Amino acid sequence: MIDQSLPNAQFISTAPGRVNLLGEHVDYNDGMVLPAAIDRAVRLAAKPTLDGRVHLRAIDLNQSVTFNFDYLSAKRDINGEPLPSWALYPAGTAWSLQEEGLALTGFDGAFTSDIPIGAGLSSSAAVEVAFAALWQQLGGWQIERVKLAQLCQRGENRYVGVNSGLMDQFASANGVAGHALYFDTRSLFWQPVPLPSGTVIVVADSGVRHSLANSAYNDRRASCEQALSLLSPHLPGIRALRDVSPSDFAKYADLLPEITQMRARHVVDECYRVAQALPLLKSGDASGFGQLMLACHVSLRELYQVSCPELDILVDLAMHLPGCWGARLTGAGFGGCTVNLVQEDKAGDFIQALKVGYCNKTNRQAEVYLCQASQGVTVKSLA
Repeated sequence: MIDQSLPNAQFISTAPGRVNLLGEHVDYNDGMVLPAAIDRAVRLAAKPTLDGRVHLRAIDLNQSVTFNFDYLSAKRDINGEPLPSWALYPAGTAWSLQEEGLALTGFDGAFTSDIPIGAGLSSSAAVEVAFAALWQQLGGWQIERVKLAQLCQRGENRYVGVNSGLMDQFASANGVAGHALYFDTRSLFWQPVPLPSGTVIVVADSGVRHSLANSAYNDRRASCEQALSLLSPHLPGIRALRDVSPSDFAKYADLLPEITQMRARHVVDECYRVAQALPLLKSGDASGFGQLMLACHVSLRELYQVSCPELDILVDLAMHLPGCWGARLTGAGFGGCTVNLVQEDKAGDFIQALKVGYCNKTNRQAEVYLCQASQGVTVKSLA
């Protein structure tokens, strides 16, 4: 238990990871997404202190650090040493909250996580949200959860230096048990949408790791920006690729360089798939929604080109197994995980067959997790 790792802990902050069921690589194009928080989480135990410092232990890494709120911008600990990479996420969250003028309280803390790192399940966002919610509890200030997510995102973008969208922090902060979250990343409108009854989420970790801060991710963002610039003269009023309909894109696609056209086509079609998905989920149509998931994967593989052989193998295996409604890569790509919508009564056999098939084809072991859509961040008082 996390509270046993910190004697006299007074609070436990628990923030879930997430899978994205549909709407991939569209959040930085002002698009609509369908993530779900999952029952794998960061757990942070804390005891408030009065010294204005954060004494923090990363249990899984067996490392500790202490930093001071007065010197956050320097990204150094109290001894003047550079903060270790894992500590940039809580420190960046503190920096962003401080920039907003919110009161911060020092604490002794220890945290652990059962979210696989680098697998596309937003382990870093869960760290940020867990710390932000704890500081909100300790500081007694009120803030809406979407705003809290935005402040966490700002810390990741401007302090850590990872140019991520808002979806990850949003899902960790706002998850609803048993539901996906329809989220319009432009208007910030969102609503929970029930997952089809009798289904579960299965996440399969390929074991291949990626870095969000790599050039391939940034190249794709640049392609989207180039497409917007070239289409704007012909489609007045568009502010992002989410504003381009599939029919309008078909008219002007030839104006774009080949690679840019491929990247933009994925975004335009993916936004349309999310719109199609809403009525399917609300009517409990697992088969129809699953087909959209598969179409998303094909687009990510062929047009956005962020898949890899291991992810393609996992998706192909899954779609040939009984009880699987849909499968696709989830997260930034280039490795990480696939997400599968599976009949609950067939999930056990599905997981075992997927593990065996993947090992036979790749000589790799896949970690496969049965997940439930879970609630967002909570802070529990132990007093």
